[in-house]
Amino acid sequence: MNEGSVTPGIRRGKKMKYTVTAALLLGALCLLAVAGTAIAGETIGVVRTASGAATVTRGEKTDPAVPGMKLLVGDTLGTGPDGSLGVILRDDSSLSIGPESRLVLRSFLFSPSEGKFDLVARITRGTMAYLSGLIGKLAPEKARFETPTATIGIRGTRFAVKVGEPSAR
Repeated sequence: MNEGSVTPGIRRGKKMKYTVTAALLLGALCLLAVAGTAIAGETIGVVRTASGAATVTRGEKTDPAVPGMKLLVGDTLGTGPDGSLGVILRDDSSLSIGPESRLVLRSFLFSPSEGKFDLVARITRGTMAYLSGLIGKLAPEKARFETPTATIGIRGTRFAVKVGEPSAR
């Protein structure tokens, strides 16, 4: 075996090693992307009570809200003139939504072991009462509720809000 034939084999071996490494890294990135999607779709809470016209909209699909229904980030909770909803989130926060209301669960992260917390909900009309759970107690600055005209930061354990129609100025 002469020296000239060994060198190209070594180069090919290194090239193959880099190709395999790149393929493994790409595969790992794909697995992380799939895992991230599963986390994004995990249950963040549950409907405890529902009465009258009460719905949960997920994407383009609207279903009647029923006790036991699982809630996900991005769900829109809505009530009609005679509707109300009671919701318990994974951190034991409690939301009570009154008639003619619309609330979107925009963000929720509850990972006490990692010290990661986040709760963002947007109410665009109607009434809502909030009783804080662990996020409001452990990291109150991470819980906030948005309205069309203001953002409510949590510094206590409970509050109620009413969002009406915008006034003509």
